Amino acid sequence: MARSNERETFVAVRKNGDGDITAFRTSSGRDLDYEQALQEVQAGAIAGANAFKGRDGETYIRGDADGDPTNNLDALPPF
Repeated sequence: MARSNERETFVAVRKNGDGDITAFRTSSGRDLDYEQALQEVQAGAIAGANAFKGRDGETYIRGDADGDPTNNLDALPPF
């Protein structure tokens, strides 16, 4: 059983034909569409990711910058 202070992480992604991430799988096995995932990131429920406002005014999810490109959201395996 996970302790309440342990946040989930993203472990896999689903992309559309343009290569844009459209869904995420969490470390507990939940599949979230982009809007659900964004809400959870903004609520602080997901570790290793944050929300930012793009130049187009939309809010997006990105991985926390840690200098390690292998754990970027784009580098996660597909599901």
